[in-house]
Amino acid sequence: MLPFLRLCWQYLRAFILIYLCLLAGNAISALLPLQIPGSIIGMLVLFALLASQILPAEWLKPGCYLFIRHMALLFVPISVGVMKYYQLLINQFGPLVVSCAVSSLITMLIVGYSSHYIHGIKRMPSDDDKESL
Repeated sequence: MLPFLRLCWQYLRAFILIYLCLLAGNAISALLPLQIPGSIIGMLVLFALLASQILPAEWLKPGCYLFIRHMALLFVPISVGVMKYYQLLINQFGPLVVSCAVSSLITMLIVGYSSHYIHGIKRMPSDDDKESL
């Protein structure tokens, strides 16, 4: 019985900590004049607590594994909610596709150039450079 209670406590502790970070994010979002969702701020709070090692990662692992294992199921309500706006999506399909394509291209370019900048571009010597040596 003791291992079962220990496992229940680990799940409960993980869910409580994740939910407290969500509540903290919602509270901070209500106080800030910016239009940033509370869930995003809550994730940043959780990241800050984990990165500074104030919150041990082992406390959150059981709950995170459970969320990741059932992630597909968690997207069902969002997908059903999107279908409520089906006609609007059909009417705006062209602009949505263009904006997704352009934003993806810009993101890939920025990541590529940033990667080259951070890691340094090493030019390979060509045949002409070898002859001059």
